[in-house]
Amino acid sequence: MARILYIQTSGIDTPERLYAPFVLATAARAMGVDVDIFFMIKGVTVVKRGAAEEIQAGNFPKLSEMRDQAIAAGAKIYICEQSTETLGLERGDFIEEGRVVGSLTLNDLAIDADAVITF
Repeated sequence: MARILYIQTSGIDTPERLYAPFVLATAARAMGVDVDIFFMIKGVTVVKRGAAEEIQAGNFPKLSEMRDQAIAAGAKIYICEQSTETLGLERGDFIEEGRVVGSLTLNDLAIDADAVITF
């Protein structure tokens, strides 16, 4: 089966950039593609508990709705441990569905992916 890795580096300060990985992940899952979304740098702020519930851009639903659809469809969420440490965030600050992982995991995901797309 095909696999896509989406890497989100943009954070809550740029809400217009946050929808793409969730929309594309949901569509990819509907196509039968395995999906991983890796949040790093400021991107980790997107999966901080309560953050996505506060974000809505244009006519889109709240970001939390799009996130929940992607997760329900089977997208896996990874959170960069080094980025959380850089921003002073604790492991417990993030959504339950997210897995805090190290840089080796990102490398493994990229090697296993058929496509890597960064936002």
